[in-house]
Amino acid sequence: MSNYLNCANPETKLTRNALLLYPYILNQTISHGRAAEILEIRKSELIDIYDKSGYSYLDMTMTELDSELETFRQLKKETT
Repeated sequence: MSNYLNCANPETKLTRNALLLYPYILNQTISHGRAAEILEIRKSELIDIYDKSGYSYLDMTMTELDSELETFRQLKKETT
């Protein structure tokens, strides 16, 4: 396995390290922001890496998103 861990390409190394952190983001041990800090990159860069690897930043279905937006709209109406 060590042959695969020793990569000369910095982009490949960054992607590998980001993917190693992904399970900890998924189980909410760390946030995307904290993972980006560990990798010494911006959060937006990390999100792009995951997006290119097929992992979405938002894991909500459209129905869930619609429900969240409706809740936000109702709360906004109540405060104005």
